[in-house]
Amino acid sequence: MLAGRWILPAFIAAIAASLTAAVGATITDLGPWYQGLNQPSWAPPNWLFGPAWTVLFLLCTISGTTAWLAARTRSGGDAIIGMFALNGFLNLMWSFLFFRWHRPDLAAIEIGLLWASIAALIVVTWRVSRTASLLLVPYLAWVSFAAMLNRAIVTLN
Repeated sequence: MLAGRWILPAFIAAIAASLTAAVGATITDLGPWYQGLNQPSWAPPNWLFGPAWTVLFLLCTISGTTAWLAARTRSGGDAIIGMFALNGFLNLMWSFLFFRWHRPDLAAIEIGLLWASIAALIVVTWRVSRTASLLLVPYLAWVSFAAMLNRAIVTLN
């Protein structure tokens, strides 16, 4: 019966993560503008971003499902879902600012909000499921790295 309890939450979380990833992919444009940016020598190759984000969205899906099911009350579960939704919005907003508006300077500011939303998710999910919380640590690490990369791009351009 435990497996049946996971089906709907996991399905909903997977759809939400997939939609966020798909929208983010359509916003991301590695065309002439991006190719013309000066990048730091330590910037990863472009091909790495797709697989990295795939793994991170998978971890977020598992984390969100785990935390949602572990929430002690319905309102607690709703709050966790709301926080994941806000995080998804901030994730997309960064892509929009950087790749569509061509404003790495604004994206460098916005990524602080994204980072804070991940840190808040880690704290909140820790209260209901340490597993859910720990699954978000690679996401925080990646966004920390992305923030440094974003800042370096602003400085170099």
